Amino acid sequence: MVWAVLLAALTWVSVRDDPPTVREQRSLDQAGPVVDRAVGELVAAAGDAVLALTPARVERGCRVTPFADGATLARGVDVVVPAGEERALLERVADRLPAGWGAGVRATPDGPRLRADAGEFVTVEGRAGTDGRVRLTADTGCRPVGSGYATPPPGAAGAELSVLAEALAALGRPAGPDPEVLAAPCPGGGVARTARVAGGAPPLSPAAALARFATPVADTPEVYAYRRGDVAVLVDRAAGDSPVSATTACPR
Repeated sequence: MVWAVLLAALTWVSVRDDPPTVREQRSLDQAGPVVDRAVGELVAAAGDAVLALTPARVERGCRVTPFADGATLARGVDVVVPAGEERALLERVADRLPAGWGAGVRATPDGPRLRADAGEFVTVEGRAGTDGRVRLTADTGCRPVGSGYATPPPGAAGAELSVLAEALAALGRPAGPDPEVLAAPCPGGGVARTARVAGGAPPLSPAAALARFATPVADTPEVYAYRRGDVAVLVDRAAGDSPVSATTACPR
């Protein structure tokens, strides 16, 4: 009996004081800030590449244990580089991520793949797409929901809003609701921000309307991308909601 009481006491102390040793001990609200910081690291590692933050995805219905439901959180960064430079971008990002993440790029049947461990059981991946597109993601895997994921505050608006408005006006998009603003904390301080409007991409090539602003980084049937000073602009006709976005990245 004494041993049973002692064992129960030691178990309670361990659960209370020890750091999580498995993913199932870390809820979504606890893992969310780790994902946000990982996204900021990815933005900083991408350097001056044209990029955009993508909306967070929270998906419920997975099983944390056979007896408990959970949810996953994933956040992403879409990066556009000249076609043929996708692997070079992934390798550059891997080299610039924190050393403790163990980041590396390997060849797979589906193309080059970046893998890294951001800590707290958050996985970072990078995959090359077509025509210079790369998707970087940070993913929690299945977790207890806890109080849920809270998006980081965007902070004070920057030049991304005016550049987005300029692009939308040139594309002939009628005035609509305020843009969605996504944010991630930068590792050296400051905030990366993307202002985006869903449904803003035109059915035809945007080159005629936007070429006067800057030389495009990409001009394909799927995406048109350019830099306007320190702001990156993406017109993405391949995404489901056809967004137009403008992004102020981390300070360099």
